[in-house]
Amino acid sequence: MTFDDLKQIKSEAERVSSLYKLFNEDARLNHSKAARVEFLTNVHIIERYLKVGSKIMDIGAGAGEYSLYFAEKGYDVTAVELAEENIKAFRAKLRPELAVGLHQGNACDLSAFCDDSFDVVLVFGPLYHLEKREDRSKCISEAKRVCKKGGVIFFAFISNDMVILTESFCYDANYFTGDTYDHNSFKVKDFPFVFFTVEVARKMILDEKIQILTEVASDGVSELLADKINTMSDKNYEQYLKYHIYCCEKPEMLGRSNHILFAGKK
Repeated sequence: MTFDDLKQIKSEAERVSSLYKLFNEDARLNHSKAARVEFLTNVHIIERYLKVGSKIMDIGAGAGEYSLYFAEKGYDVTAVELAEENIKAFRAKLRPELAVGLHQGNACDLSAFCDDSFDVVLVFGPLYHLEKREDRSKCISEAKRVCKKGGVIFFAFISNDMVILTESFCYDANYFTGDTYDHNSFKVKDFPFVFFTVEVARKMILDEKIQILTEVASDGVSELLADKINTMSDKNYEQYLKYHIYCCEKPEMLGRSNHILFAGKK
């Protein structure tokens, strides 16, 4: 399987499943100090809204990084994941004593789950993949439907504007002169992921009548500066994390983060 092969796949669900034969989602959030920033920041924000006995749904659960973390903390977690490779990695880490229900399914169709069932709903993967506006709307409305009234829904997006910098300075020295983005509008081509500006992501949530509680630069410049962050001493890294948490909800930071997190109230 190659990226060229992916382009030939017409079914979005099949394309997403095939994508994770190329990307190791199991290691994405934990392979380095820089990579861990996104996870630690998101957990910090989510825990702000959790209560004793909260029921969590993790839609697009990947290899289970968040589901397993919160199950270890004693929460009841229901996880939904589409890609078979991620399901296999998730199952390999499951232990009988953890309260995790793992289901293979599509974020746009949660009909197996009742309305108003979960206190907290995580949507951390699906909006990276849904190219059609109507599918994104369906995904968000389904997450809203299964969330209890007054519950909190978390949506993650990949930032169009920051991706241009990280691609240019971390991976491809000729990115600025390449053809993977529009040179006038600076819109990145939506392959193999789908990219959004802060404004577009925000409107997407508000259009579904969800009240935004906070907006977070989940990883900030951590991918851009990964080489330097990964060589930090543990003591310096700990203070860097404190600094990042201090500024990650400042509005002026949002556009300079590869991943953006929105917390919304139903």
